[in-house]
Amino acid sequence: MSINVCNNNSMSAITSLPSGVGGGSLNLISTQTASSSSTISFTSGIDSTYDEYVFKFYDIHPATDNTYLTFQADTGTNTNYNQTITSTFFKSLHNESDSTTALSYDTSSDLAQSTSFQHLSRNVGNDNDQSIAGTLQIFSPSSSTFVKNFLARTNVYTNDDYSIDSYIAGYFNTTTALTRFQFKMESGNIDSGTIKLYGVS
Repeated sequence: MSINVCNNNSMSAITSLPSGVGGGSLNLISTQTASSSSTISFTSGIDSTYDEYVFKFYDIHPATDNTYLTFQADTGTNTNYNQTITSTFFKSLHNESDSTTALSYDTSSDLAQSTSFQHLSRNVGNDNDQSIAGTLQIFSPSSSTFVKNFLARTNVYTNDDYSIDSYIAGYFNTTTALTRFQFKMESGNIDSGTIKLYGVS
């Protein structure tokens, strides 16, 4: 299969990409599946091997109605999961009846130099077919020079039949390596669902 590109007003075909061009490959490190779990913790596999790590969320279903998926990190020297975070949180929404749409900044889900758990989603319902899906990217968690930036995007099917697409960005305000990450619902357990950890090469 070739890629057609326009070059100096003419079309040409690229049959291969130069070395170093293109997206990085995902290397599966760990998979954890919830079963009425209070938390899901990744305590190994995050080190200096990769400059970027990606968590993928599949069908995260809460035991409690109308709650949020959250996360925090630690340095490996403690298990408190209380690193200082500053973040932003935008959301877009649309409901099944086609009566409401919105794009807004969510001040209830951002953090400012806080050690609280960061929201990764808006409120999700616990009906049988309601869940959270999405990704979280962590950049240079082993850096001893820079803060640790993260980006996330999730979608939820809410308890009142909305699709809410959330965009989260922020940083952990530490130059100490982050080696552990924990996920939990803001209230209640994670009834079911899978989180996979990848390294990006």
